[in-house]
Amino acid sequence: MFVHSDYLEYEVKRQTKVAEEIEDAQKSGRMDDVLAVFIAVENEDEGDIDAVVDDAVSEIKEVSEKVNTDRIVLYPYAHLSSSLSSPDAAVYALKRMEEILKDDFDLMRAPFGWYKAFSIRCKGHPLSELSRTIRPVEKLTGALEAEEKAVSRIMVLTPDGDIFEPEKFDFSGYDGLKAFFDYEISKNRVVDIPPPHVELMRRLELADYEEGSDPGNLRYYPNGRLIKGLLEELVLSRSVKSGAMEVETPIMYDSNHPTLKKYLERFPARQYRVIGDKKDKELFLRFAACFGQFLMNHDMSISYRNLPLKMIELTRYSFRREQRGELVGLRRLRSFTMPDMHTLCKDMDEAIREFEDQYRMCIDVLAEIGLESSDYEVGIRFTQGFYDENRDFINGLAAVLDKPVLVEIWDERFFYFVLKFEFNFIDCLGKASALSTVQIDVENAGRYGITYIDSENAKVEPTILHCSPSGAIERCIYALLERASMDTESGVKLPMLPFWLSPTQVRIIPVSDQQLDHAVEVASSLPFRVDIDDRDETVGKKVRSAGREWVPYVVVIGERECEEGVLTVTVRKESSLKKPKRVKMTVDELKKMLEVEQGEMPYKPLSLPVLLSRRPRFVGSL
Repeated sequence: MFVHSDYLEYEVKRQTKVAEEIEDAQKSGRMDDVLAVFIAVENEDEGDIDAVVDDAVSEIKEVSEKVNTDRIVLYPYAHLSSSLSSPDAAVYALKRMEEILKDDFDLMRAPFGWYKAFSIRCKGHPLSELSRTIRPVEKLTGALEAEEKAVSRIMVLTPDGDIFEPEKFDFSGYDGLKAFFDYEISKNRVVDIPPPHVELMRRLELADYEEGSDPGNLRYYPNGRLIKGLLEELVLSRSVKSGAMEVETPIMYDSNHPTLKKYLERFPARQYRVIGDKKDKELFLRFAACFGQFLMNHDMSISYRNLPLKMIELTRYSFRREQRGELVGLRRLRSFTMPDMHTLCKDMDEAIREFEDQYRMCIDVLAEIGLESSDYEVGIRFTQGFYDENRDFINGLAAVLDKPVLVEIWDERFFYFVLKFEFNFIDCLGKASALSTVQIDVENAGRYGITYIDSENAKVEPTILHCSPSGAIERCIYALLERASMDTESGVKLPMLPFWLSPTQVRIIPVSDQQLDHAVEVASSLPFRVDIDDRDETVGKKVRSAGREWVPYVVVIGERECEEGVLTVTVRKESSLKKPKRVKMTVDELKKMLEVEQGEMPYKPLSLPVLLSRRPRFVGSL
């Protein structure tokens, strides 16, 4: 903090336990017409303290020139921060600043670690009070340094096992794959204009930006929470069905834990930092469930008879400080819900078998969510050595979906995996977003000291699979909304969510108040999410409102329906904008049809009042 002052005067009173040793001359001091520089050295500065000092000195020189003074006081002032460095680091930084500046300025430095009384008189002009925050430039970790040096090739692999350089592959008929390739080559992750799902998530009252939080942390309204909950239940149940045990682990960990510190350096993610109950203890918010599950694995007693051993956690939430320009809607967030499953395998052969099983499971999970293989592109990444040894296996992955896939081949392994895949959704802006993924990890068992006892009673390190059957739950909603928008643009069909995910599955519209009791009776006989539009509006407006909310089935009840005991049902998935599909059926017939459509998918009751007249609005006019 800079204060251009008529004077600054101080006098030491008593020392603290971290006080530096000083001469009598330093116990008091005064300087007139001076730039007072109040300084707090922070914990994160210790990562590259010399560079931070150099940057701070540059700022001091710049401000001193602006206020036209060559007289400076360096004044340690711990109250500027709640994340202070060690005393030794602070003294080192202050002394080094003093050493650099003293040749060019008339300089005085107040001592560190002493209680001091001081008087100051600010000059009061527009530049007399300024502040600066100096942060260390993040150094490349070992993994990132290796990544910068590593050489990879992007190729196209066909279902027949042929590999083409992209320039020699005919992308005709493979527009999604071409868009995925262009995205990979451009490395441009910044979103310049909002994609369609941002307007949709607000209009459907699913989610919205939260100005009271950090960017990339959204609020979810009842309908959005309902959809998230259903997706979470689906992915978790399918993982448990595959043999995974559900666990729960902390969301924050000690940055200086010896094992975790090494792992952080191997994972190119931006972390949120948290100060613990002791100022010298720094925590980070998890960006995956690996930390907790691997620490748990380390403490377990595992036999070869237990393998493959699977654990799943639905992390609500994981945190990554993504770049501001990349944050948009539900596509890329700083806090997100990630189903994170890890499998311990006895060796690479078992890992490869599990990898293929989980590859197929991911296809099935996305299909249940409502995303078919035509909705995403496959990216497979591996080292050249792994490909040479497992060529037929990798070729078989492309054959499973019977379409060409993008592969990235690394000359050398620079990260913890030798093989991974992602299913990537390509939106209308040409941006790729990874959904499901599985990775073969050959590094972390050793790092975390994870072992199992084999049949000969020897300790052996397992091979680990990382799997997210769906990818981030929020991103699945993004993909469904974007796909619906693209269907609308192409005129294929009316936009809608899968029946089991629709917040309202059936909307009943009574023509007048005389049919309201019958509407309530019909609603109570249907074991689905049924609501009733009892508002004082025309039937036409109520029907249009149901359409804007993508309600799959709309039932209009008038005098004739009451008299005949039948319903007039508009079936959205069979309708077009100008030609609604209307069917006459009984309540029992409708119930049986909906039971078939719901199937065995997860179910939750209506998240809002049954009567629309009793519902609040969560989003203002768009």
